[in-house]
Amino acid sequence: MRRAPEVRLDEEQKAELRAWARGGKTPQRLAKRCRIVLLAAEGMTDTQIGESEAVSRQKAARWRARYREEGLAGLLKDKPGRGRPARIKPEEKAEVVRRTLEETPEMATEWSTRRMARESGMAPSSVALIWRAHGLKPHLARGFKLSNDKRFVEKLEDIVGLYLNAPEHALVLSCDEKSQIQALDRSQPGLPLRQGRVATQTHDYKRHGTTTLFAALNLADGKVIGTCQKRHRHQEWLRFLRLIDRSTPAEKELHLIVDNYSTHKHEKVRRWLEKHPRFHLHFTPTSASWLNMVERFFRDLTVNRLRRGIFKSLDELHSAIDACLAAHSRSPKPFIWTAKASDILAKVQRARGAQIK
Repeated sequence: MRRAPEVRLDEEQKAELRAWARGGKTPQRLAKRCRIVLLAAEGMTDTQIGESEAVSRQKAARWRARYREEGLAGLLKDKPGRGRPARIKPEEKAEVVRRTLEETPEMATEWSTRRMARESGMAPSSVALIWRAHGLKPHLARGFKLSNDKRFVEKLEDIVGLYLNAPEHALVLSCDEKSQIQALDRSQPGLPLRQGRVATQTHDYKRHGTTTLFAALNLADGKVIGTCQKRHRHQEWLRFLRLIDRSTPAEKELHLIVDNYSTHKHEKVRRWLEKHPRFHLHFTPTSASWLNMVERFFRDLTVNRLRRGIFKSLDELHSAIDACLAAHSRSPKPFIWTAKASDILAKVQRARGAQIK
């Protein structure tokens, strides 16, 4: 009686094959091949392996022999010609990519898979596969704006230097205003969240006024000094500076990171700063609000509390914001800046180069 060639495995080989056979991301055909080899090493015949793994005796013999000849590498690759031949020619794929990058459809601003499929004679799923393979997403567009500030590099290095190497015996505060926060009340009560049903809100709403949140994020501990005011003129900014002055240790130097809003540079503000020399203002480049860390706090406040909030009065809105500030300060978590100025500059240069092209 003819016997199948013996497969011998040491403990390291067994562990490697078991890891592939049990891996959650291992393709099923590869996992089955690994199990075939493991069963062969236990002394099972090709017929027995075929019955155990629901494969033919010939397939069990094939992978037994392939492992003996090439090891694990023999299981990882398929012989040429496996699978159905490609029905879409390379030049047809290239044409889909070219049209996606260089043309737009009539009376539209971007391609959809169905529109491209109709015009190229392919199935929408084929178009989607081509786009995925080439990293194309015509339906998405990201907003951006490059700063044209003549002192961009100087301001960038100044602020990133504060983030990465803050001065000793000083506090660095990221400051800004979040204006036009609306107290919105829905015109009708919505349905609450239930199992199998999402929460609902009416598309229309009632306005009960607006407020402006002034906030200063302490980069050392993540605490936020904040207050709501009706407007955001230089008068309100001066009130906020006085609040910061009262809320911080008097012996500490204060470095405030602010944007280029004219309120921050008002003549009365400059005179007040001259009388309070522990305040040092650092201005972000124009069109570079992403450099101001307090924007991340504003984003969290908007997403977690304001976007779907219902406020029947301005007082309710103020109470909600005050509660968020208090909760944040009870368990603050500072935002850690990691990007180097050189990395940011390199990215900006690449973006400017792409614009020129």
